Amino acid sequence: MSLEEITNYREISERLASSGQPDEMQFKEIAAAGFEVVINLAMPNSENAIPEEGYIVTARKMAYVHLAVPFEAPTVEHLRSFFALMQAFESKKCWVHCVVNYRVSAFLYQYFRLVRRVDEEEARKVVLEEWKPNEVWQEFMALEAKDVWL
Repeated sequence: MSLEEITNYREISERLASSGQPDEMQFKEIAAAGFEVVINLAMPNSENAIPEEGYIVTARKMAYVHLAVPFEAPTVEHLRSFFALMQAFESKKCWVHCVVNYRVSAFLYQYFRLVRRVDEEEARKVVLEEWKPNEVWQEFMALEAKDVWL
């Protein structure tokens, strides 16, 4: 089994990866790959959600944070919380996932644009190519720094 088998796995950098929902055995692979933190943006009742995910992750000696973001209603507050998490774990090897890596794509896109301040083309590289964001996510991805940090 390899990380590439995880739904929509993306290696963003040496210390950052994203994906859709890993299964229990895949969390073992994530830990074996040296990841220290797992951030879950999916809702607890999402498709393929693992109710005991926090236990599974922490039992593998990784930190676990569940920032539940409703797919139909991501907010600026969710984005601020995500930015704080990413900064708190900046020196750690971090895995961020949701159900299929759409939420994560949008959140990482905004993180790279607004926090890391990379250009649009570079920020777009973290977004799954096949995803066509609906109006809610287009608005979310259009948020500017002034909208996030009032």
